[in-house]
Amino acid sequence: MANTKSAQKRIRQTEKRYVRNRDRISRIRTFLRKVENAIGSGNGAEAKAAFQNAMPELHRGVTKGVLHKRTAARKLSRLAARIKAL
Repeated sequence: MANTKSAQKRIRQTEKRYVRNRDRISRIRTFLRKVENAIGSGNGAEAKAAFQNAMPELHRGVTKGVLHKRTAARKLSRLAARIKAL
């Protein structure tokens, strides 16, 4: 257990940040899952719409520091290629 006031505050801050980031990651994964399901069903229009909704979520994850920018770019690129192949 933390002994100093500053260490106790850091623990509180870390816990808040952990919960917030976990929620953000979960939200991003949900949007990606929707795109994956649409691609799996073979519905191109639905896949495009889901992809359009997922793009800003991934970019938001980058700006919030949850994802690395290259990770987001890689995921978007691979999804776009799969949608294009439909």
